[in-house]
Amino acid sequence: MVDFTFHTVESAPEASREALTAAAKKVGFVPNLYAAQAEAPLALKAYLQLSQTIAENSTFSATEQQVVFFTGNTYHGCTFCVAAHTAIAKGQKVPDDVIEALRNEQPLADAKLEALRQFAYKVIDQRGWVSDADTQAFLDAGYEKAHVFEVITLVGLKVLSNYSNHFAHTPLNDAFKPFEWTDPKGVAAE
Repeated sequence: MVDFTFHTVESAPEASREALTAAAKKVGFVPNLYAAQAEAPLALKAYLQLSQTIAENSTFSATEQQVVFFTGNTYHGCTFCVAAHTAIAKGQKVPDDVIEALRNEQPLADAKLEALRQFAYKVIDQRGWVSDADTQAFLDAGYEKAHVFEVITLVGLKVLSNYSNHFAHTPLNDAFKPFEWTDPKGVAAE
């Protein structure tokens, strides 16, 4: 296993320090994902900037965003992100039944949210080659054409975090340990 460094503000490359400091101030600690990504200032800054852009501009509700995020996290078997997004979703007041269904890759009771979950899954699983019929089903559920591109953007953010965590074998921060998740599919590499 390649041993990646989980940087502190002091140990991080100079170009990552400002972003790590700001993240620690905002979150209250440096999430281990950020600590690993700090090795490459481009990766850390891209992840944080895209996260901020989504937070400020997405037309999806917090619950809808989490539907897409959890779908990517569980599909990719990212134990760090499932735990972290459980904490985030709880802070955003996403209903507990939605969080549990997403963590367990189960259908959602709300038909529109379930259509979003299914579409996000297809975008990921089919690497963007989603059929016109499946895309139309998503639109028929009440979403707009712009939402297709928003799903792609949110999936892109999850690729950045999920793959970073896979390479770094990112351990959970203490704040996320109560929400630990084990991938039932065993996707995670040993």
